[in-house]
Amino acid sequence: MTAPDTNEVAGFLQDLQDEICAALAAEEPEAEFRADVFEGERGGLARPRVLEGGDVIERCAVNYSHTLGKSLPAAATARRPELGGRGYEAVSVSLIVHPRNPYAPTSHANFRLFRASKDGADPIWWFGGGFDLTPYYGFEEDARHWHATARDACAPFGADVYARFKAWCDEYFFLKHRGEARGVGGLFFDDLDGPDAHALWRSIAEHYLPAYLPILRRRKDTPYGDDERAHQLVRRGRYVEFNLVYDRGTLFGLQSGGRIESILASMPPEASWRYDRRPEPGSPEARLVEEFLKPRDWLEAAE
Repeated sequence: MTAPDTNEVAGFLQDLQDEICAALAAEEPEAEFRADVFEGERGGLARPRVLEGGDVIERCAVNYSHTLGKSLPAAATARRPELGGRGYEAVSVSLIVHPRNPYAPTSHANFRLFRASKDGADPIWWFGGGFDLTPYYGFEEDARHWHATARDACAPFGADVYARFKAWCDEYFFLKHRGEARGVGGLFFDDLDGPDAHALWRSIAEHYLPAYLPILRRRKDTPYGDDERAHQLVRRGRYVEFNLVYDRGTLFGLQSGGRIESILASMPPEASWRYDRRPEPGSPEARLVEEFLKPRDWLEAAE
């Protein structure tokens, strides 16, 4: 099977970065994206774009990277030992949006192509990525829209694709040490190859903005107070825990010697940890974890 053209994929991802940044900037009246460009020592390119301190978006990072290396770090070879001894090339866009308003959910997405090769052997390649949503207050309308858009992205490629990638997302974005989900999921996939892989991956990438923008617009101006803000910051602490303990992309970046500022740009600008914090029973804050974040069929709930 012919490996995807890395230059073609890189061009698509750079255009995607431009499109997402323009769409998010249009929602933010005060802050602007800072755009940097860094060339790697081994070749490749990094184009981090970060927006901070906005009225609507407290922090957003939409980072494009093209990375080359002589060997893969443990974050990759532990899961796929056959990659040992191969050089690699990776192109990706990774993004995170942390809105200021506690009623507006955080969203995350990643779209990447990996290619591992060595002399005398065919390259091993795969696509990976997806998108997921982390609300701090539960709105079924938002979760149904998010998952309906995810389903639409997958629908042309088989009736079972959305269900498989949703289940994978629910399993992956789970804080084992706390026994709770990070959010309401979405789509997650890795090791995707085959004849439809490129088209499916591209469809999912193109559905991120239609999935998230309506939710951000619906919630960004909701009135809130100090209690809602305190709850948001504690839940953001869970986000930090996941990224530093479990997230493969963060671990890969740290182990492969990537630019630290770009890798950790996904972190929220403010977060907090409260000892033995327990929300008031029956409150919206308590129901978030006890009821809303439990994996469910959001599309069935909409029917």
